[in-house]
Formats: sequence, C-alpha cells, structure tokens
Amino acid sequence: MIRVFSDERCLDHAMPFGFPERAERLRRVLEACREEGWSVPAAGRHDRVDSAVAAVHDGAYVERFRKAVERGDGLLDSSDNPLSPGTWQAARAAVACVLEAADWLVDGEGRTALVATRPPGHHAERGLAMGFCFFNNVAVAADYLRRERGVERVAIFDFDVHHGNGTQHIFEERGDVLYASVHQYPFYPGTGGAGERGRGAGAGATVNVPLPAGTGDAGYAEAIDERIVPALRDFRPDVLLLSAGFDAWRGDPLGGMRVSEEEFARWGALLGELARELCSGRSLAVLEGGYDLDALGGLAARFTAELAGG
Repeated sequence: MIRVFSDERCLDHAMPFGFPERAERLRRVLEACREEGWSVPAAGRHDRVDSAVAAVHDGAYVERFRKAVERGDGLLDSSDNPLSPGTWQAARAAVACVLEAADWLVDGEGRTALVATRPPGHHAERGLAMGFCFFNNVAVAADYLRRERGVERVAIFDFDVHHGNGTQHIFEERGDVLYASVHQYPFYPGTGGAGERGRGAGAGATVNVPLPAGTGDAGYAEAIDERIVPALRDFRPDVLLLSAGFDAWRGDPLGGMRVSEEEFARWGALLGELARELCSGRSLAVLEGGYDLDALGGLAARFTAELAGG
C-alpha cells in the first residue's frame, strides 16, 4: 500500500532565478505520482510541528529562522539557504507531512509512504541551516517515532549524492537510530568519511560508505549490497526511513555519479524486500535532492513503486 504525503505550502518557498532547489522539482514529483494513480493530499496538520522540531533542533536556531523570514532577510546561515516570505511555512509544512506519514506507517503493516515535500532536510544540523535545508525532516520523523510512537529501533538509509551531515550530527551519539549513507566523497559538505562511525552510546550506529566521483551502477550495487544491507539487517529496525535523494542520477547537474534509472528501481525493490523481512514492510521515503527536472519525477515514482513491491 502506497500513500503520498505532501502540502501545497511547500511550493511557496520561492527561490532566486536559476537556483537548483526550486518549486518545479516538487511539481514534477507530484505529477509523476498522480500519473501512477496515487492520491496526493493538499495539506498536512500543523498541530505537532513545534514540539517535534524542538526535539531535534535548538530553540535559539528555530527562533532565529522564524525571525529571519519575518524580517524579510534574504539568507539564513549561508548562500545555499535563500529565504522568501513562504520559507518558514514551507519548512513547517514539510515537517507536518513527515509526522503524518510516520503515524500512518506505524498504524498498520505493509505500508510504504513517500513524503514529497521541500525544502529538503538532511543537511540541517541542530542549530545550522545548510545545503538548501532548514529543518531535518527525516531526523524529526525518526525521533518522533522513538519518542511518541514507541518504536524501539529506527534505521535511516540516505542515498542522496551528498552526505547527510545533519542527520549524522543529530544521531551520532545515539544507539537507537542507525544512520547509514552511501554518497560521493570528497564532495559537499565534506563529511561522511568511512571512519565516522558514531560516538559514545552511538558508536557503530553510523555507517558511511563514501564513493569516488563517477561511480555507476556496479559500484553502488557493491556498496549497497555488501555494506548497507548487512548493516540494516544486523540492526533489525522496526521502521525503515529513507533519505531519498535522486542526484546520483547520471544526468543530474549537481552530482558527479552515473546511476541509471534501473539501478534506482533495483534499490527500491531490494529495500522493500528488506523492509518486509525486518519491519513488517514499513518504509518511509523522504524526498531530498535530485535536480534534473526531466528525470526526477519518474525516478522518484518508479523507486517508490518498487519499494512497495512493484
């Protein structure tokens, strides 16, 4: 069973002309979902957003973000994070959607959710906006599942071409959330070396598989099949979350990798099978990167369909 979670307010995060993370990305994904026959809601609930965000982000940062938008500032923390009048509500809408998806996921079995929102999230640290990201959506979902829904073990697999420094940063000292990533390295944001394995209680619960620029299907298959899947199987999560970035696609203008549509689809099928083996089929994919407008919608829809079992 597939359900898409989105919110029209995510389109209100307006970007400067030519900026790669723009509203058209989300429109293309939603168009592809509708072509698959999947219903797409217009809005999400916002009543739990503040407490969920406060659990993973510093209060001072959240207030600084809100006030920056209210003042009409043009940027938050770096040139990668332009602001517009709709940015604050778009970021909150993305969080609202991921919370609804998390609730729906754990209230049944065999459920696959796609959170089709923007801005993306995996670069956002506790107190810092980075890499087009303001609130760390997948981290909010993982923490919410642990804190509010009684899920004991949550795994996050991040296959965006860029390492999810924010997600790693938030969970690197926790052993109840596994963060596993395969990504281009060295590359933005400069983190994600193989030696980064977590700290303290989280030692061993971070798994990084850095890959050189130009890696294609065979290199990714080896990394995922031989490193990521065994780590997920050993961890035995109750829920599988995915930071689903499609910028390792061979035609992506920002990434430097060579992954085909068929390989993305294979990942979906493989991860769906793993979710059915380990966590009653409960998998939730959160849209991260992917900047080829002609390809993004199809890549995301096909991956999600395969994740749900084809």
